[in-house]
Amino acid sequence: MKHFCFGASKSEAPRSERRRMASAAVDSCIFCPIARGSTSTTLLYADEKVVAFPDVNPSAFRHYLVIPVEHISTVNHLQRTAEDYQLVNHMLRVGKDLLRRDAPDSVQYRFGFHQPPFNSVNHLHLHCLALPFIPSWRKVKYMPLGPFRGFIEAEKLLNRIKPQSVLNL
Repeated sequence: MKHFCFGASKSEAPRSERRRMASAAVDSCIFCPIARGSTSTTLLYADEKVVAFPDVNPSAFRHYLVIPVEHISTVNHLQRTAEDYQLVNHMLRVGKDLLRRDAPDSVQYRFGFHQPPFNSVNHLHLHCLALPFIPSWRKVKYMPLGPFRGFIEAEKLLNRIKPQSVLNL
């Protein structure tokens, strides 16, 4: 199976091909039914692009997930395009708005993505955390691991997938 990564050049696949290839993954994805609104999961936010809900196994005082409605497997499947950049930026704005609303007194927040092989679900999902971590040892799950990748902060991912047209502005 061919995978598409941000920063790919001539081998970049169009979004329509990414959608076609993802259709098989959708059948086994635990987040796709949530994105379609066909589960009893409590949605904190929903629009045509993303949905947000509480993490079932929270690692912090408040722990929400923001996922795209479209099935995108991981951060490795994002491309350096305006569309992907805007999607991740929108996910981050939604997460920040929810935590400002639900945890206004928190002094520290963390927003980011687990990178393969450290992701638990193959459907892109932004972790939105209002700290402190509960229990405190869980902070290890949300740290970058150098060459092993681990967790990437949302802002760093945005810089990585920022399209050239945005860089030149």
